[in-house]
Amino acid sequence: MFDDENAEYFVVVNDEEQYSLWPADRELPAGWRADGPARSRAACLDHIETVWTDMRPKSVREASV
Repeated sequence: MFDDENAEYFVVVNDEEQYSLWPADRELPAGWRADGPARSRAACLDHIETVWTDMRPKSVREASV
């Protein structure tokens, strides 16, 4: 399901600012929102690599400040 190079996906993000990809033809899971339009798997992974530079959950990042 998540390795189909011909399918479109959404980059999804949760309240802890953790990212994933999700098939565009499925309803988004509870607690997650789309970060931009549907796009190719490769484009989603490129976007995630660009924006998710600190993999710690938001609550942990904020607690260490």
